[in-house]
Amino acid sequence: MTRALDGMKVIDLSRVLGGPYCTQMLADHGADVIKVEPPQGDETREWGPPFEHGLSGYFASLNRNKRSIALDLSLEEGRTVLMRMLETADIVIENFKVGSMERWGIGPEALQERFPHLVHARITGFGSDGPLGGMPGYDGAVQAWSGLLSVNGDPETGPVRVGVSIVDMVTGLNTAIGILMAVEERHRSGLGQFLEVTLYDAALSILLPYPHNWFMTDRAPKMMGNRSPNIAPYDLFPTAGHKLFLAVGNDRQFRRLCAELERPEIADDPRFATNADRLGHQAELRAALEGLLADKDGETLAKRLMSIGIPAGAVMSVPDAMNNEHTAHRDMVVEAGRIRTIGPPIKFGRTPAGAHREPPAFGAHSAEVLREFGFDDGEIDALAAAGVTPAETKKLI
Repeated sequence: MTRALDGMKVIDLSRVLGGPYCTQMLADHGADVIKVEPPQGDETREWGPPFEHGLSGYFASLNRNKRSIALDLSLEEGRTVLMRMLETADIVIENFKVGSMERWGIGPEALQERFPHLVHARITGFGSDGPLGGMPGYDGAVQAWSGLLSVNGDPETGPVRVGVSIVDMVTGLNTAIGILMAVEERHRSGLGQFLEVTLYDAALSILLPYPHNWFMTDRAPKMMGNRSPNIAPYDLFPTAGHKLFLAVGNDRQFRRLCAELERPEIADDPRFATNADRLGHQAELRAALEGLLADKDGETLAKRLMSIGIPAGAVMSVPDAMNNEHTAHRDMVVEAGRIRTIGPPIKFGRTPAGAHREPPAFGAHSAEVLREFGFDDGEIDALAAAGVTPAETKKLI
């Protein structure tokens, strides 16, 4: 089957989430992604339970469609192997601590000089320079630094971390976009380039609309729970069944909502006539809607509201969402070998993505990959014997 990125070769030196999420997306669409793991392996291999077929759920969610080679880049012999691999690679992606690649003599300038065609993508927490340059960054900590935590939660709970690693994932998405932009530009110039994507920048980029509200008013945003600072009603409501999220984006939708709830006169109330009016009277609006929704079934009502053009959602558990018939229709739960996983979210009409290879065991393809890059059996055995390509993970002390 032809895929959009067939023929693209990616050397993936990244670990944990942002980089592997990026490269899994490229691999889903046909790129040959070679996951180069350090002797201790990608740390997410141990982020469990749960474990299945020797893989943690965390690792399995980020590494399908890849091949794994173990390579100790702290050794000169390991870096020599990497250089051989980069000769024919299109992309290298890494998220080493700032300065590591440079200390090994394979920083951005050295790689660009030796491999002018290479697109080199780097993911860091805060960038290579500046007041926080070089500092380590994990998703939750960057949610705190960026202000994201300060607007998630309500006055009773205080700041609450977004429940998924949203900063890491957006960083991975931005990196994938940046890589594809660089590859497109290379078609014109014939040259690769270095790009850096940081968790901090990614977190700031998804704060919409809070920074712009502050730019315009000089009023610091406050925690609002499930409410929106700019739209009403945009909130979670209790019902007799599943809780219901109403996402009413304009006055026309609000009138339809009131009519569907058999109280059309509410839309004529001066307190609720426009979105600005409703924002100014949210407590009264919520009280009116809560009374009308209390005896409704949230899931049934959500579907009815959507059918007449009103965005709404019934609050589903993760198992509910995974078992939803629409999830199945969209092919969003798929099998990657023995592993059940989330399907690719981008749907092409002519070059579809796919989950064609299960996440790899540590170093499972070391010999196979080395042969492809011209190493003979004697060289492969020597590298293994010297610990350059370990067969088992080594624990950090």
